[in-house]
Amino acid sequence: MAEPHDLTALEQAAAIGRGELTSLEMVEHYLHRVDALGDTVGAFVTVTADSAREAARAADATPADRRGPLHGVATAIKDLTLTAGVRTTFGSAAFADLVPPVDADVVRFVRAAGLVSLGKTTTSELGCSLYSEGLVAPPARNPWDLAYTAGGSSGGAAAAVAAGLVPVAQGSDGGGSVRIPASLCGLIGYKPSRGVVSGGPLGSGAFGLPTSGPIGRTVADVAALLDVFAQPVPGEPYLPPPPPADGYLGAARAADPGRLRVGRFTAPMLADEPVHPDCVAAVDRAVTLLTAAGHQVVEVPPPLGPQVWPLFEVVWYVLSLAPVPPEREADLLPLTRFLRARGGGISAGTLSATLGELQAQVRLGARRTAGCDLLLCPTLAAPQAPVGWFTEGRTPEEDFDLQRRFSPYCAVFNVTGQPSVSLPVGVTAEGLPVGVLLTGRYGDDARLIATAAQLEGLCGGWDRHPPVWRGVGSANVNGSGVGRSPR
Repeated sequence: MAEPHDLTALEQAAAIGRGELTSLEMVEHYLHRVDALGDTVGAFVTVTADSAREAARAADATPADRRGPLHGVATAIKDLTLTAGVRTTFGSAAFADLVPPVDADVVRFVRAAGLVSLGKTTTSELGCSLYSEGLVAPPARNPWDLAYTAGGSSGGAAAAVAAGLVPVAQGSDGGGSVRIPASLCGLIGYKPSRGVVSGGPLGSGAFGLPTSGPIGRTVADVAALLDVFAQPVPGEPYLPPPPPADGYLGAARAADPGRLRVGRFTAPMLADEPVHPDCVAAVDRAVTLLTAAGHQVVEVPPPLGPQVWPLFEVVWYVLSLAPVPPEREADLLPLTRFLRARGGGISAGTLSATLGELQAQVRLGARRTAGCDLLLCPTLAAPQAPVGWFTEGRTPEEDFDLQRRFSPYCAVFNVTGQPSVSLPVGVTAEGLPVGVLLTGRYGDDARLIATAAQLEGLCGGWDRHPPVWRGVGSANVNGSGVGRSPR
């Protein structure tokens, strides 16, 4: 007999709607699992059990005609995302006691849709790294093998979904921070087009790179959560593309993108780095499936190459300069202090010139792939990396460069603003997940989601479960994997 967490998010909401389960029962079920497994996989910084129960009771009391597709379903909010009245640390000891007075817009939308947050998920400090190993929570570990990282900066969100602690979760992606953890943990991680999801009410937009995005086990669940996020808000700096008539969930359920021209490449864009054969094999499998579905797949050059890395580097340094109380600077991790020191030395003129040159390079890259509806490449240059691998015995500069070489694809599409999704198409010989990256034209999110759903069907579904799904099992809880090479 299926356990409640075996159901997808949409199936859970449907069961709640039919009266077979209540939202409170689902929340209690998940809180029990969080208590048993949350620290094991490093999923949560803060668990809000009492407010979750209160919200679940309110969801159960909501009239049927006011319930949406995910009403009553449990979820979680990334610890980088402002949440009123709930400790929000930004993954940093420098903000260990911060309780914001306001909600981010996406948090308001989640509450209004009747979803119930169980708390705040583990993230990297200020979102600065692609692993989530800080001082305010246990490291986010991959539920498929606890020796390996769940990634970052939305590592706790991915760990929570992959371990069955929530069915869907909110993440954010400024350089791959939704797609990287999804690839490592065997999930779907979606970065929408720039402007689809509000970044308000605070913040400058960080050059338009970051955006909230959903993480889930099925394309339909991810699309349904994107519908929750994708609400127009006055005053946003980027004009949102028109939404599909039937919503993103409608696009996922139809799974009919039409016949497409897909551009394939595997050469890394931000580093001259060998790509692991398992990552190339996952792309090749996707090519086979897309071709069988009637799509034309052609080889294309990468939109950008490693020569643009110095431009990206300047932007990342400046993005690390979030306001930190001077007396708390010493509480920051070595990597964060390194990035902020570099960023503090960049003049306004240098930044302005860099952004202009970067945009010129983006235009050239767009022309190279202009005949393609979608682009297909690996999500990462290696399938997995152990917990501690980026930091142990390394300087912050070495850490930062290693991250670039591990993830040389995702960040390009934050700069272009295109929609991009990591899909768990491949597996290693050891059974660990391997993601591929599908990227659409700017504003064409519905077609990208429809293609992802079509590919999901061709793969026979991706709702696979790791050993911890039914308990901690025999996974190596204490093994840090330090010194092991990425897989």
